[in-house]
Amino acid sequence: MSKVMDLIGLELSPYSYSVDKVKIKEFAEAIGDLNPIYFNEEAARQEGYDGIPIPLTFLQVIDMWGGYSFMEKCHILGLNPVKILHGEQEYKFVKPIYANDVLTVKGKVDEVNIKKGSSGGMNIITLKFEYHNQVNELVAVSTNVTIDRH
Repeated sequence: MSKVMDLIGLELSPYSYSVDKVKIKEFAEAIGDLNPIYFNEEAARQEGYDGIPIPLTFLQVIDMWGGYSFMEKCHILGLNPVKILHGEQEYKFVKPIYANDVLTVKGKVDEVNIKKGSSGGMNIITLKFEYHNQVNELVAVSTNVTIDRH
């Protein structure tokens, strides 16, 4: 069996992240989404939210600032950083995530596929992360695919 197949089921140490309304604002500005719900709690409540919500791709910020760096992830998975590509990202939201929520994120290697091609092989590694809020409710799941070229 390939060494990379041993990664299936590997659990990453959980981490926590406090969702900050300043980071939400910075992110919304960076992506050019000037919807007032990301800047003003009253505007968010008028639109039916319980507080300032996160933009849909904000989970990437949570992973970047609270989770594992690119190099840490490579080290944990035993990958050469110059030979990997980000293949795919998917987010599933179960409940809204708001400013001031404190999230605990748990991740694991969900699947590994080995592909052969004319220019060499690839290990396709799927990681799944679950995001729970401060009352332990599952609020989101992200799935990302890393391609390890060999």
